[in-house]
Amino acid sequence: MTDLSQAIARLIETLSTATPIKKRLSLPFTWPSDLDPIAWLDAQPIFPKFYWQTRDGDEEVIALGQVKTFADPCSAEKYLASDQRVWGGRSFDGRTERNQRCLQSFFFLPCIELSRRGEDWTVAINLNEEPLKAQAALSKVTHKPRTLSCPECNILASEHSPEFPEWSTMIDHALTTIEATDLQKVVLARKTSLTLDRPLSAAQLMKASRDQNVSNFHFLLALDEKHCFVGSTPERLFERQGQQMKTEALAGTIGRGNNAAHDDELAQWLLNDQKNVYENRLVVDDISARLATCTQSLDIEQTPHLVRLRKVQHLKRDIAGELKDGVPSSTLLEMLQPTAAIAGLPRQQAVDFIVENEPFARGWYSGSVGYLSAEQSEFCVAIRSALVMDDVLHLFAGAGIVPGSQPACEWKELDRKVSTLMSLLKPVPEKTAEKKAG
Repeated sequence: MTDLSQAIARLIETLSTATPIKKRLSLPFTWPSDLDPIAWLDAQPIFPKFYWQTRDGDEEVIALGQVKTFADPCSAEKYLASDQRVWGGRSFDGRTERNQRCLQSFFFLPCIELSRRGEDWTVAINLNEEPLKAQAALSKVTHKPRTLSCPECNILASEHSPEFPEWSTMIDHALTTIEATDLQKVVLARKTSLTLDRPLSAAQLMKASRDQNVSNFHFLLALDEKHCFVGSTPERLFERQGQQMKTEALAGTIGRGNNAAHDDELAQWLLNDQKNVYENRLVVDDISARLATCTQSLDIEQTPHLVRLRKVQHLKRDIAGELKDGVPSSTLLEMLQPTAAIAGLPRQQAVDFIVENEPFARGWYSGSVGYLSAEQSEFCVAIRSALVMDDVLHLFAGAGIVPGSQPACEWKELDRKVSTLMSLLKPVPEKTAEKKAG
């Protein structure tokens, strides 16, 4: 079978001779065993860049360049040919008064798309009326990627927004509001900003996270060289195949134990803790109510089961349904985002409380990331995520606030969640640091 460079050369040749031009051309190829896909992506000079790996690891995608962009998922869905996918997502609070710089939605039909299912790789190009643009994009592809080592940097300063005193006040206000109004739950978040002693490679962070944080969705979205949003999230927003759809309630958290016995002890506590079980049930109630109008049937797991990740354990209930005829994926996206797992319940009251009380704009954090296509779509919830901006790393985490929540306990939960990515940063060896200083 051909390698990637040969496949790209054949696509360029096809573009120069084929008439009429199709909307999409693709070829299978063999991926070299000594090359990491994230390293290949990092070397490419083409934007936007998108990386995606499914939670089970069965599918991996690299998307480069844009044939067309879309400001909302509905218009993107209507534009697509049967074998095309658009990539991107929706922010949590884009285009609100407090966050006008962040887009509400961003989707793009990539010029170049490399995809793996199982062990089989395919390279494809999407076309518009100007095939010369596709040829130009293909000619920019470099086949000399750099090696990605673990992310090494020293943390010069760290800052939380909010800091703990403000966090405590915000939690108390949330609990008072829950007691006095119809608000049942609100998810409050913290941004941790790290100033580093050198620029951080988002690709290095993504590779390290993919290698260590298994059983997660992994994503990277870079619109330019200076801003890159990355994450490794355990939470699916929804998956849709034809009329069948899957979603889940992931809420309720405890850390991992120091040993197997301690880990099991924490797990049993979580499974039986009334506060966490109640928090999970609120998410189930929210999702089932939202899907009632667009599904013919819903199958909801009756009791939560345990999901064990590298740093935390969660309660989870799986939800599956059969969609009514004519329900597009864009409708599911609109109905489900944001769920009670990352906003609260009732939704609008929770979102209003967040906007009024959180001291920072969430942007893409707790939004959704994934793809739309005619028959199949999948989105994850953009938690356990970070914004990489040269030598500054912004880490995000949230905690569900319900009756019984305590500021100090929720703060520790934020620390555990942030450690999913923060623990991947390794101190610079002394000799390297001295050489840089000198």
